[in-house]
Amino acid sequence: MLKSIKELLGENLKLSERETALLPSSYQRLGDIIIVNLKEEVWKYENEIGRVILENIPKTRVVCRRTSFITGQFREPHIKVIAGEKNTETIHKEHGVIYKLDVARVMFAKGNLLERKRLIQLIRDGETIVDMFSGIGYFSLGIAKFAPARKIYAIEINPVAFHYLCENIKLNKVEDKVVPILGDCKKKAVKLGRIADRIIMGLLPSPKEYLPAAMKIIKNRGIIHYHSTLGKNESYEKLLQEIKSIAKKEGFRVELLGWKKVKSYAPKVDHVVLDCEVHT
Repeated sequence: MLKSIKELLGENLKLSERETALLPSSYQRLGDIIIVNLKEEVWKYENEIGRVILENIPKTRVVCRRTSFITGQFREPHIKVIAGEKNTETIHKEHGVIYKLDVARVMFAKGNLLERKRLIQLIRDGETIVDMFSGIGYFSLGIAKFAPARKIYAIEINPVAFHYLCENIKLNKVEDKVVPILGDCKKKAVKLGRIADRIIMGLLPSPKEYLPAAMKIIKNRGIIHYHSTLGKNESYEKLLQEIKSIAKKEGFRVELLGWKKVKSYAPKVDHVVLDCEVHT
């Protein structure tokens, strides 16, 4: 039977019972890199923890720990190497899609896996899609490879993420479908004109300020996938009213097709997505 990471670390480190209880129970693997969240009380053992993981978990080249949350306009991770090579660039493969990235410079949300798969199944033949916060191609690449979309416009403001987006378009051989655009989608999206059958708004904690731009490019009966955060005791109606209010100012009305929880975002806060159809 495979041991959990907590069991593995507990057996190989000489820690007190209290410290052992603070060890991580899970980890994130991206390619040949493992990332762990460590509580501050065990930071002093980070190198030993990294060594045990490196030596005992197969196909691991680098072990990192998160030092803080993803922050800033560029959604940058905060990562420290605690074992292995200093090179944090890797190639991660997930359900037929290849993602090249530097885990210390750009984020990768593995918790969005089911949402990426769900979205692919919703795309209709010949759609034009605008991915307003494309990152390294989290949504755009899978859609281009496995959905019948005609064209995907992938907009990204972070130059590092954009670099990997362009590389990933080539690695996945979808140059004919994905158009990468570097810049702020408030400005870049509106230049596209009213072309979007579907818009992906995957910015957390909220893409609310970008809704006016989305309304300027959406077609009649186009669909917006609006990602945001919601308190455990809050109703999705709060977010729906955000969308309806801005849509009304732009001369549209909005129909909710459905909503769902994507993953936990923080204690008592969920990452959710609303699927909305926009009508003139």
